[in-house]
Amino acid sequence: MNTILAAPLEKVLPAARPLRAIQEYELEVHFRGALAARDGVTGAHCIHEWWMRNAFPSRIEAALAQLWQHAAQSIPEWLPMHYVSWLALVYEVAAKFQAAKRGRRNIYLVRLDYSDRGSDLQGIYVGMTAYAPAQRFDQHKAGIRAAGSVLKRGQELLIGPVLHLQHVAQADAVCIERNLAIALADAGLLVDGGH
Repeated sequence: MNTILAAPLEKVLPAARPLRAIQEYELEVHFRGALAARDGVTGAHCIHEWWMRNAFPSRIEAALAQLWQHAAQSIPEWLPMHYVSWLALVYEVAAKFQAAKRGRRNIYLVRLDYSDRGSDLQGIYVGMTAYAPAQRFDQHKAGIRAAGSVLKRGQELLIGPVLHLQHVAQADAVCIERNLAIALADAGLLVDGGH
């Protein structure tokens, strides 16, 4: 299945788009094979590629449902559970940031739901933590040192765009958190966090 790749898909970040060069029909073949093999990683990379190619939202939602039905145990944490119309934009903006040094801080993003303010209105929270992003998200949702926006509106982590910003030095993380929030707002997203 992964004969077109130099490295196993498990080790490839989604931002690298390892399936970018294949044709649409090949992408469909890979996805069908992933479902049959219960291979959540390959299936996630296929869905991610459709996302980056601006496939119809209904196509992505259907593929997500199929992948969760067939390979829930092996889906990587970086694949969102629901369609996010601006995901490609977040990948593009986040890719512009790099850390100079390794350390103990992680940058994380949370999809926020503002639908009570308007139809399908969504936003993003930018945070920094010494915890694993999933653990920090759980803390927010439990009210532990919680940002009000995440406690009330947090839907899910969007870890894929910032996987390259994990385990960075504190000084880098502080700067990246602030500047990433500004850059995402400048790109037109409703942003919270980024202190």
